[in-house]
Amino acid sequence: MRVLGLETSCDETGVALYDSQQGLLADQLFSQIDLHRVYGGVVPELASRDHVRRLLPLIRQVLTDAHCTTDQIDGIAYTAGPGLVGALLVGASCAQALALGWGIPALGVHHMEGHLLAPMLEANPPQFPFVALLVSGGHTQLIEVQGIGQYKLLGESLDDAAGEAFDKTAKLLGLNYPGGPEIAHWATSVQNSRFQFPRPMTDRPGLDFSFSGLKTAALNAWQQHQLSEPDRDVLRAEIAHSFQQAVVETLTIKCQRALQQTRLKRLVIAGGVSANQVLRQALEHMLVQQGGEVFYARSQFCTDNGAMIAYAGCQRLIAGQHDGPSIEVRARWPMEQLSPI
Repeated sequence: MRVLGLETSCDETGVALYDSQQGLLADQLFSQIDLHRVYGGVVPELASRDHVRRLLPLIRQVLTDAHCTTDQIDGIAYTAGPGLVGALLVGASCAQALALGWGIPALGVHHMEGHLLAPMLEANPPQFPFVALLVSGGHTQLIEVQGIGQYKLLGESLDDAAGEAFDKTAKLLGLNYPGGPEIAHWATSVQNSRFQFPRPMTDRPGLDFSFSGLKTAALNAWQQHQLSEPDRDVLRAEIAHSFQQAVVETLTIKCQRALQQTRLKRLVIAGGVSANQVLRQALEHMLVQQGGEVFYARSQFCTDNGAMIAYAGCQRLIAGQHDGPSIEVRARWPMEQLSPI
């Protein structure tokens, strides 16, 4: 089966073509980072309008890159949620219109299921079952995965997601948007830091997260030292270093607990924050000590992209699932509501 995937959940327009026999045939992505950077974050209305401008040209480019004609496409998958409603509606309406015109089925895909399955696009994909750490700007969740659609939520953030905390901390330090890569860059410019930030909720049992207090600790350090600090760049770097280490150690501790609780040896990390090299190294070190394995997608498929939607949609379309002609999207959508295949 050959499936066209459309991703428009936030500020990136992704289009890809996936073939169940040949794998990923083509992939295109347009990021709106430059559009939103001046505002320090995503402006929903601007994101929606830019998706309208970019989507059809990207679809044409993907079909050209794949040397594929429209009559060779068997289905269309699109992100139906969670995400920004206006942005989601652009992708959903485009997908449903094309599906109707081409006479093929369309299917709305869960955005986080797309992220969770993105490592399946790699040469050495993980085998079920495994524990998944979904860590992005909007979500931080630990999930036990027995198969596609067979998800058990083990823990999640009670306030800010890890990626959101990265962005907010970068903003208070005067760094550019998006904050995750900025924090990572500044953190690597120093070897040590005078600051010791808390590892939230690691001193109690359970697998939930909380990052708002960590963000506040970084803010307090910045406000208390910036007036007396002769070199503010050193201060930024040290706070970024300590903040990143606190997030990474917190995520690592919780992943270790989840693996012990489920008695599983495989860990999948997915979502934008999974591209962080310090996090990858920490989790790899932890898994090696426990005789386990960690899996993640290549960096270009950690952030939002069409390839993960095309893959996830293909698996469900092959199983016979598809949507009716109505256009429905969800700003919030618990993964436990997904049907297994």
